[in-house]
Amino acid sequence: MKNLTKRQEEILNLIKNHIFEFGFPPTRADIAKSLGFKSPNAAEQHLRAIEKKGFIKILTGASRGIVLNETNSEEIPVIGLVAAGGPILAEENVEKTIPRTHLFKSSIDYYLRVKGDSMVDVGIYEEDLIGVSKSIEPKLGAIVVARINNEVTVKTLSEFSKNKITLKPENKNYRDIHVDPSVDEFEIEGSCVALIRDNI
Repeated sequence: MKNLTKRQEEILNLIKNHIFEFGFPPTRADIAKSLGFKSPNAAEQHLRAIEKKGFIKILTGASRGIVLNETNSEEIPVIGLVAAGGPILAEENVEKTIPRTHLFKSSIDYYLRVKGDSMVDVGIYEEDLIGVSKSIEPKLGAIVVARINNEVTVKTLSEFSKNKITLKPENKNYRDIHVDPSVDEFEIEGSCVALIRDNI
């Protein structure tokens, strides 16, 4: 890879920091505003130069279509249908893997493919991939991956106490799920921190 100019280094660092903080790359307008360019076209010219030097890849037709090129990047598993009672990350559940540089967010432990339409009102559709972090402590109102009596589900955590847990579907056609910790086996497997409409 060729060396970057000082300005190109600033842009590359801006991209990396934006991805780390928000989970996705900046737009050309974001870059122009942050670095004082007169227009997004100036940012585009710099991005093309950085791409030619091998540090990024620009995806056509996407305002945030910037992918970092990093060698030996970690592979993140994409989990499909989870067998009842089995661990989510069991080998038989892994559909494929994607380089972490493609997924942007460093806190993602795995991606889970969504089944059903219970979360459509918050823009999560069947076959979408949700990025799941096991290290982020879920708060009320967070979208979580939960295991109830060995069945895995994606819902909003709306109530959590030692006596009662409520998971809310984001679709008016479904009812809330009420969990009694004294009777039901319950575990939060992780928090949703990113979403991909999967065409890969």
